[in-house]
Amino acid sequence: MTSLYTIEPLVPEDRRHVLEELATELVDGAGRLAGRVHPILQESLGDLVRAMNCYYSNLIEGHDTHPVDINRALSDDYSTDITKRNLQLEARAHIDVQRMIDRGEAPAPVVSIDFIQWVHREFCCRLPDELLWVENPDTRERQQVVPGALRMSHVRVGRHIAPEPDELPAFLDRFVTAYGGGMGRLRRIIAVPAAHHRLLWIHPFLDGNGRVARLFSYALLRELNVGSSLWSVARGLARQQQAYKGSLQAADEPRRGDLDGRGNLTLAGLEEFSSFFLTCCIDQVAFMGSLFEPQELLGRMEIWAAEEVRLKRLPKGSWPLLRETVVVGEFARGRATELTAYEERQARTVLSKLMSRGLLVSSTDRGPVRLGFPVDVVERWFPRLYPGLS
Repeated sequence: MTSLYTIEPLVPEDRRHVLEELATELVDGAGRLAGRVHPILQESLGDLVRAMNCYYSNLIEGHDTHPVDINRALSDDYSTDITKRNLQLEARAHIDVQRMIDRGEAPAPVVSIDFIQWVHREFCCRLPDELLWVENPDTRERQQVVPGALRMSHVRVGRHIAPEPDELPAFLDRFVTAYGGGMGRLRRIIAVPAAHHRLLWIHPFLDGNGRVARLFSYALLRELNVGSSLWSVARGLARQQQAYKGSLQAADEPRRGDLDGRGNLTLAGLEEFSSFFLTCCIDQVAFMGSLFEPQELLGRMEIWAAEEVRLKRLPKGSWPLLRETVVVGEFARGRATELTAYEERQARTVLSKLMSRGLLVSSTDRGPVRLGFPVDVVERWFPRLYPGLS
């Protein structure tokens, strides 16, 4: 029986207040970002950010699913190539689970065994059978991944030997006790990266632990009112994969000496990973804030719309309708005449063209319209959101 001491320390000490300063900066930046975007526009941007989060989370797993293929999967347009189709289904599964988190449809609180198993179950039950098998690298035995079920076999991840299967409930209980409460909000934000690492250290599932840990962290930041559907740390982690995986592995190491905390694992390594993770969060909040700054966004969109009109791919009068959705979030279809200064029939034609291209969308056939984000405009409206999309 492995002692629960082996997972200690669970929470950074942060004696120099480095992590406290980073967490404070993150809270301030996330608050500014949330106040920058109209609430209705935030809902539309949520769809874009979920697809982005999925793309980068897939990239961390070594699955390079093109944004165009992700977009097609969201429209139930799957490839006939089985490998590409499976990756599309995997992407769709990730987006569906994150959407449920964003809509408050997941178990609460986030720091619970129920939530952790729910994420794994909801994600894996949407996967094709081909992605639900793993092979033991030593024995070559194939094992099936059961959605939501804790693993029943022994696992080694690099140099780390994860807890025995029958010990998982006890380690998860200790995890919930450590991160589930008893700390102020700022201390809980500081502890998010540590929870991310320690969940991976426990390695509760046969496969899918990395994705579960990232969705867990995303949901926990939301629960702490610092995360939102406007940003995701996954982009930052994927763009620094080597540093991300290296700092995760460094935090697996044993204590480095008498000055390195009092637990079994290195406190310094845990605090270094926490600093890296929180810095990634801050960078992504700042990056998304620069993309969503209203005047800058309107400027990029207006230049693009003028080019589309000049090339006769959009009718004149398109820009006032697009602009209105950024400024006020949505508008009633009947206002198209007022906004374009066209006769009703001509205004309806402009509106229909924008909707046919997915630039304006609506939840109902006659309801108000809001901004859409078809993948072919993403690079122009939101440069550098994805690598090499142009």
